[in-house]
Amino acid sequence: MAKPIRWGIIGLGKIAEKFATDLVNVPHTQLHAVASTSIERAQDFARKFNVSNYYDSYEAIFKTPDLDVVYIATPHTSHAENAILCLKNKIPVLCEKPFAMNIKEVQKMIDTARENDTFLMEAMWTRFIPVIQKTQELIAEDRIGKIKTIHADFGFVAPFTPERRTLNPALGGGALLDIGIYPAYLSLLLLDYPTDIHAVSTFGQTGVDETTSFVFKYPQATALMNATFASRTRTEALIYGEKGYIHLPERFHESRTLTLYETDKEPITFTFERESRGYNFEIEEVNNCLRNNKKESVKMPLSMSVKLMSLLDEIRQKAGIHYEGIDG
Repeated sequence: MAKPIRWGIIGLGKIAEKFATDLVNVPHTQLHAVASTSIERAQDFARKFNVSNYYDSYEAIFKTPDLDVVYIATPHTSHAENAILCLKNKIPVLCEKPFAMNIKEVQKMIDTARENDTFLMEAMWTRFIPVIQKTQELIAEDRIGKIKTIHADFGFVAPFTPERRTLNPALGGGALLDIGIYPAYLSLLLLDYPTDIHAVSTFGQTGVDETTSFVFKYPQATALMNATFASRTRTEALIYGEKGYIHLPERFHESRTLTLYETDKEPITFTFERESRGYNFEIEEVNNCLRNNKKESVKMPLSMSVKLMSLLDEIRQKAGIHYEGIDG
């Protein structure tokens, strides 16, 4: 029987609830401890998920016996601090995306993980869903030929709640870091780092980027991307090649289907049904890494997180997105 992996969660907002809902249904996996800055929130979360260890400070979670790994679900601006705290206590970390606020913070996280010989991975759950893996497989099989352009977008109308993370610059709010990361990552995954980047933003009342659009240039390809809190977009991805294209439908980053269009052939739709939200796939990846004593994932290595954060930093610089006291 597989060794049970006992998880902790730091930061108990909406994303943590979604993650925990999937986690408790992964075989040989246990939600073992949760921590918040509010004892009431910690108690409520623990009651909902039947967790016996709950705390009103992040540091206190390390009191938990037999804790195997921690998922960090705090606001972006706290990711580096929280991850480093865990790593210094030699607790493996799955840290929500974006990994941190800039490449300097990311490098500190990686350095700390290596200094303490402890597992670290960015929670880019899109990487592990079957649709993305099938997309890579079809491209590797040359079903659409060489990629020539990618179109991807992500947009919804964000309610005006300036104190919440989405629109709060002090918490790393803004469309790029929150949802623009998904189209940026898709292009990075399929085409690697671009040779040139163009980006523009419009800014909302709180000063965060309300809409950010960006174009990546490659030697023989382009990628056109958009992220917005100002309107509901199709939130789909189209990967065009010389011999056909692949369509990932609405909410492409968690899609259950894709359709392959090959020139002069009938379209083929691939469907991957699941009961979960989709976080279980990254949870299983972390579990397997820990069981095999790996310090990073082959599928989502730390080198990819360095590239992704560098890409986001460059988009921010080109689009004029700044965070006071955080840029660097």
